[in-house]
Amino acid sequence: MDLNHIFLFLAVVSPLLVLARAWRPGGAYRGWRVAALVVLATTGVAWILVRPVAGYIGGATWIALLFLPAIGLRKMTKLAASENYKAARKLATTLQILHPTAELHEEIRVLRRLEAHQHPQIFRSNSIGHKVPQQETRREFRRAPAVLILIFLNAVAFLFETSFGSSNDPDVLHRLGALEPHAVLVQGEYWRLFTALFLHAGLLHLLFNLFALYILGPPLERSIGPVRFTMCYLISGFASSSGVVLLTVIRVVQVGQLVGASGCIMGIVGAWAGFLVMHWHIPHAKQRLVNVFMIIAIQTAFDLSTPEVSMAAHLCGLIAGFVLGLILSPQTVAAGLRSPSQE
Repeated sequence: MDLNHIFLFLAVVSPLLVLARAWRPGGAYRGWRVAALVVLATTGVAWILVRPVAGYIGGATWIALLFLPAIGLRKMTKLAASENYKAARKLATTLQILHPTAELHEEIRVLRRLEAHQHPQIFRSNSIGHKVPQQETRREFRRAPAVLILIFLNAVAFLFETSFGSSNDPDVLHRLGALEPHAVLVQGEYWRLFTALFLHAGLLHLLFNLFALYILGPPLERSIGPVRFTMCYLISGFASSSGVVLLTVIRVVQVGQLVGASGCIMGIVGAWAGFLVMHWHIPHAKQRLVNVFMIIAIQTAFDLSTPEVSMAAHLCGLIAGFVLGLILSPQTVAAGLRSPSQE
């Protein structure tokens, strides 16, 4: 996978999504609009002048002006919610360097007032302060053991790959169990339908998939339970592999060798969609479903612009996950009523 191409894709698509969501009357979103336009302009100029590294330049601008501020503001909100106003104010002051907007300046002023009027005893009890959100995060992930185990297994499998040679070497991947339709159909090596799900072609491929699993997995696992989540992950991956083999047989696609957990992860996205469709009454379900559709649209655009990835595998995993979400969700209403609204 070409890192320059990936960053270029992010530097174009992400600002456009920000503009689509923030372009509305009022000044509350002005800072995000300006940041998104700066990222697009920088990427465009880089594309014209230094095309071979345009993705790196646009990606760096995207990380600085959109990604880091979004993550930082979310952290600042958690700190403020735990009444750790001092830490929230310090973080907001740092973020203002990257995101110098009037609304952030106003939030800093409010946090400074809250900090000044905070009762000393309360402040001391909360100044242990910095650990509150971290403890909450750890507690959240203790409630998502399947995600952590799957991340661990994928990481161990990658280390195992590298012990045999380069993880980009087709011969190494063949020996370890990459999905090869010919080997499955002619030689009867059906185990490749599963082993390919834990192999990755390079560190970058692994990191992108694990990051997606880290972001998308825990909320769904807390909604449907670790056993159902694991089954959803594996069945979606199996359906992804099987779908690619079937589509190869009927000559819709041509695949020589395929590895990666992205079919499983698109299954998680599909399961989220199925779960939300069946539980439309859950608070924020509509907004969450919009976010799911946005993920699908972004992934589809990326697949169309990147020949190295398999859209067939992603679509097969997505469809399988959606069906599973419809089947599993009626059995997990009690577990799912709180988590989606709290994530």
